[in-house]
Amino acid sequence: MEIKKNQCFTVTISDISQDGAGIGKTDGYTWFIKDAVIGDMVEASAMKMKKTYGFARLCRILQPSPFRIEAKCSVARQCGGCQLQAMSYKEQLKFKERKVYNHLKRIGGLSELLLPDEELEKPDKNQREEKTYSLVMEPIIGMENPWRYRNKAQFPFGKDKNGRIVTGFYAGRTHSIIENQDCLLGAEENREILDIIKKYMEVYKVEPYCEASHTGLVRHALIRKGFTTGELMVCLVINGDSLPEAGQLVKELKKVPGMASISFNVNKEKTNVILGNKIVNLFGPGYITDYIGDVVYQISPLSFYQVNPVQTKRLYETALEYAGLTGDEIVWDLYCGIGTISLFLAQKAKKVFGVEIIPQAIQDARQNAQLNHMENTEFFVGKAEEVLPEQYEKNQIRADVIVVDPPRKGCDKVCLDTIAKMAPKRLVYVSCDSATLARDVKYLGEQGFQVKRVRCCDMFPWSGHVETVALLTRKAR
Repeated sequence: MEIKKNQCFTVTISDISQDGAGIGKTDGYTWFIKDAVIGDMVEASAMKMKKTYGFARLCRILQPSPFRIEAKCSVARQCGGCQLQAMSYKEQLKFKERKVYNHLKRIGGLSELLLPDEELEKPDKNQREEKTYSLVMEPIIGMENPWRYRNKAQFPFGKDKNGRIVTGFYAGRTHSIIENQDCLLGAEENREILDIIKKYMEVYKVEPYCEASHTGLVRHALIRKGFTTGELMVCLVINGDSLPEAGQLVKELKKVPGMASISFNVNKEKTNVILGNKIVNLFGPGYITDYIGDVVYQISPLSFYQVNPVQTKRLYETALEYAGLTGDEIVWDLYCGIGTISLFLAQKAKKVFGVEIIPQAIQDARQNAQLNHMENTEFFVGKAEEVLPEQYEKNQIRADVIVVDPPRKGCDKVCLDTIAKMAPKRLVYVSCDSATLARDVKYLGEQGFQVKRVRCCDMFPWSGHVETVALLTRKAR
């Protein structure tokens, strides 16, 4: 039976999409239904349809999934930041493992890959040839307490229909603010800080930014917390060059325990990009410090820094374990950011070279290396696919181990080709998108590499995202 727009239909959810929408099928036609959980039987209303798939709105749950739980956050559905908050955490971890597993098998061509809890079928006694499985995924690294894990939040400011100043988060795919000053993923101090900013704006008649008219001053509040040090940073993003009565705001914010840095960021552009390039410091050194393991980092408002420090430590420990360093290795860290992984590796490597396209990030990386007295690091500004070939072909810099942590689009083909030429003993691939990881793994397989170990790390509980670490080595000849 053909389903038409706005028609209601019943469907059972069998999977979840990359962005956390439930997936169900009717007569072979695929539906994406937001807020549905694997195992739910739901009534949905058709919204938008293509030839082989469509999008539908969840009307009601006819039979809840055994994995369905009550969302802890009252605005989870409207906000959309936690796509999986109605699914038990244990089942989320299984879903994320399956997602990576399916990508590596279907796209990456790893036909003999097994899930951690998948038992090998015992061969028939009369069967002479036993199939061997050389690669079993290691169990996903989950969190004991998957709440309050984010060390960074960016809150937009605006007005509601009654003209009241509000802050919170944008609803999914919109710029409508869902009011929420206490996200359960963020630091508890966020609520107090946002209250202070709102009261300051009300008292001194400081207007929030309006996108439509490009008027108003306060666009966003960026808040960071060092989980190890307890240091707090507040940076207001403003549509102007100065902040009225800034001293009064600083006075109130300094009352919050742990407040270490207060500044404002100038962004006068008509853009969706949150931060501009100019920072004006109002209090403190302009940065906070935090640790990942024994490595200390300085974090400025513009620094890229992983938002889940607990899981970042576990992710980097896994990458370091896979790298198998003994102290004699030359290591390249591609897409290195502010040197977070580079410095972790430098603890056990002879020399680490880092590459990153963003100059500010490399400046931070060099500063962090000095801060940790690590003289065995060197950082290059540029594209990995340009810097790596130049240093290898012109300067003959070799690599015993290469670590890559690329953006969602994965590694550039030129970069992969150069890695293949350099023929490192080990290649550690840290990925935030298992589909592009699988694509690159397949290509590297054609260049003489094989996957030896794979492990997922849940960096973003209650969302559909998952990080993966894979170890590749040269195939035996």
